[in-house]
Amino acid sequence: MTVVNRRNAVLGWATWKVGKRVAKKKARDAVPKIEDNRPNKTAIALFVATIGGALLFWRSRSGGGEETISE
Repeated sequence: MTVVNRRNAVLGWATWKVGKRVAKKKARDAVPKIEDNRPNKTAIALFVATIGGALLFWRSRSGGGEETISE
């Protein structure tokens, strides 16, 4: 009797498909919704934090410091 057989493979595949569907639905439900034709405060704060993090990352990656040239 083997551990990997067709029955276990089909059960694993079906479990994976159902689990992905459930996870996607939970993620969609957790996203802030738009209220009264404008995003709510959570969405605005998330956007501002994302932009701030991107700017800090970009600044640190650009070098920022002075380079000295030795002759």
